[in-house]
Amino acid sequence: MTAERAPLRLLMTADAVGGVWQYALELAAALEAQVTLALLGPAPDAGQRAAAVAVSGLRLVETALPLDWLASGPAEVLEAAAAVARLAAEIGAEVVHLNAPALALADYGVPLVAVNHGCLGTWWDAAGKGPVDPALAWLPELIGQGLARADRVVTPTSAYAEAVARRYGVPLPAAVHNGRTPMPLPDATGFDGAVTVGRLWDEVKDTATLDAAAALLDAPFVAIGATRAPHGAAVAPAHLRLTGALPAADLAGWLARRPVFVSAARFEPFGLAVLEAAQAGCPLVLSDIPTFRELWDGAATFVAPGDAPGLAAAIAALLADPVARAAHGQAAQVRARRYTPQATAAGMTAIYRDLVARKAAA
Repeated sequence: MTAERAPLRLLMTADAVGGVWQYALELAAALEAQVTLALLGPAPDAGQRAAAVAVSGLRLVETALPLDWLASGPAEVLEAAAAVARLAAEIGAEVVHLNAPALALADYGVPLVAVNHGCLGTWWDAAGKGPVDPALAWLPELIGQGLARADRVVTPTSAYAEAVARRYGVPLPAAVHNGRTPMPLPDATGFDGAVTVGRLWDEVKDTATLDAAAALLDAPFVAIGATRAPHGAAVAPAHLRLTGALPAADLAGWLARRPVFVSAARFEPFGLAVLEAAQAGCPLVLSDIPTFRELWDGAATFVAPGDAPGLAAAIAALLADPVARAAHGQAAQVRARRYTPQATAAGMTAIYRDLVARKAAA
């Protein structure tokens, strides 16, 4: 009889600002591992703390260390990396999973997995801005060094893996798709309009195209998300119906009405908001970018990036045809069943175990 393997002792980093928080909690809950979650950046709110407590066996450590993209310079990031390495030693971690690759620039003594969910360098490339602003260039430099130092680099899609390899000159990362547990949906009446969800201030989300499409529609177009960034960038759409950022229960209420869900993003490493909408049965109208093709080809309507009239026409066509709208929503929902936390956990566990076995053999 084969002895049962002991749970892996895993240290994972996260922040409470963006989608990495949800990714980390979902993954920790699905893993058969002892997970310590080291939180960097701003403190979680009460709801986030409650969600962490609800994950069986998860230990949350609020470090108050700076996030790399909110740090004032490389020294802060290197100090944070050293502090995370000390925490890994204290808990006896067998593997460290870094959701911020620059944190790999410390001596951990155990296998390092760096997951690049999105970064300034690839964002800058997608935005078509040319060379990175010299005042910010230190961060992509650190990220590239961290990726090179990690024992394994992972991205949430193959399309984004290519962007990372191209930007940083590293071997093609492994792709492990993100997963999401479907949101509990309330009973709701339908909504004859469109909805988008995301960081509206982020220029690669292309809120300008969404706003131009809204101006062409004879139907409401609701935009859920922040219009102002932590660092001050802001947008002021004239035609979208803005709600601001909403708590999960309110977002679920919108998705339960099965609007046409729209993303005009010019750059997206994965797109959890699209997955949430698909799980709710919303028909998808997406920009035709490699990530969305990889995940949703055959289960969404695609429009060329920046094509506001095409976007408006695709939305209007679905709103005018309830049968097609329902069929598109069902196709998206069926496709979404591929992207589960369990599938993500299986992919990541294979990587963790392989690294531990290689270290033992060495």
